[in-house]
Amino acid sequence: MNKINNLESNNSTQSYRKVATAACFGTFLEWYDFLTFATLAVIFGPLFFPSSDPNAGLLASLATFGVGMVVRPIGAAIFGSMGDRIGRKPVFMITIALMGIATFSVGFLPSYAQIGIWAPILLVGLRLMQGLSAGGEIGGSAVYLTEHAGDQYRGFKTSFLQLMGPLGILFSTLQIAILRYYLTNEEFLSWGWRVPFWVSIILLLIAFKARMALEETPVFLELNKSSVKVKNPLRSNFKDAHTRKRMFLLFFCISAGGAVLFFSVQVYTAIFLKTSVKLAPQLVDQLSIYATLALFPLTLFAGWLSDKIGRKPVVVSGLFLGAICIHPAYQLLQQYGQANNVGMIALLLTILSLALALVVGPQTALLAELFPAKTRNSAATFPHNLAAGWIGGLLPLIVTWLNQKWESDVAGLWYPTIFLASGAIIALLYLPETHKTNLHH
Repeated sequence: MNKINNLESNNSTQSYRKVATAACFGTFLEWYDFLTFATLAVIFGPLFFPSSDPNAGLLASLATFGVGMVVRPIGAAIFGSMGDRIGRKPVFMITIALMGIATFSVGFLPSYAQIGIWAPILLVGLRLMQGLSAGGEIGGSAVYLTEHAGDQYRGFKTSFLQLMGPLGILFSTLQIAILRYYLTNEEFLSWGWRVPFWVSIILLLIAFKARMALEETPVFLELNKSSVKVKNPLRSNFKDAHTRKRMFLLFFCISAGGAVLFFSVQVYTAIFLKTSVKLAPQLVDQLSIYATLALFPLTLFAGWLSDKIGRKPVVVSGLFLGAICIHPAYQLLQQYGQANNVGMIALLLTILSLALALVVGPQTALLAELFPAKTRNSAATFPHNLAAGWIGGLLPLIVTWLNQKWESDVAGLWYPTIFLASGAIIALLYLPETHKTNLHH
């Protein structure tokens, strides 16, 4: 009997690893495609939005990045409801194909100098396609993976999905660092920036093949048998007061908090160090790689810790740490950047990464645990993408605009500080503990 149980356990573990690998690789591709825009924001300004004022070009480029984030909730509403009606797996195939095609096409776009106003129009159009795709993928992948994870060590096992965003940035940043090293500045501006977008077609083919072998989640298969599915899941969610309250908590505390920290730590720091502190781009790329590598073990630790002491105390700690640290950390980044003190910059990035890890480590499991099975996909994906898109995605643009308005390099950072503090207080008072939730109900 013990041998049979061990065999079943090994088969279950191998099956989950297969599911996790395919789901994570697809999400990595989504993030790689989506965030290459952020990594190249400074480059896109003069190429697609030429202006006599460099600040105006940067703002236009960041706005294009933000457009993709703004439409994410629309993609979440469409694909999230589809995931509750037709299954989690079919939606995965659609979203990854949409993202891959849009990203690959960016690599062939002519610049403003070549086709004029059509260049930024086409760029924004492809960015909209990316945003719709990301809305269905990011959040839905969390539900898919969590429903496969079982009840034991769910926080730790699903925390690996949260590494895909930083890994996407890392892979993109490494490519750009290598290209900058081997190419002249003229060559990079002429064609080198296109290479990360061309590479995405190879990643798309690998991810698509891996996802073809995926199985539907046990929870959805059970729903199919019991005929409990809802015709309009998103509308049903908003009508139910209990679900509506949890969607708000997910939106404001968990997803918005994580998004604000993600873009403050993983995206805006690089922009800040390049444009405000004026560090060499190669050095900033190296520091970004370090910060990403530091985030990996911290995120897995936070997921593991949430299995031990609960999701709520881990998430609340991260929100409070972020609220306390962001503004002074950026002031010190400016100070140590001007003094070229790389060691202290790396330490500050590590502290910021810890705050991010504490929020996102338990996040994958939380997204699924907060909601009932029959409307889980739509209930989780819509508020999550609304927060990531409207709060996190617009953060670089808003912070940059506030800095320019107040003629300060750090004044705009009061925006994420106040947001995180508010989210921490609300989560402390109202966020339920979910780490022992039965996902089949």
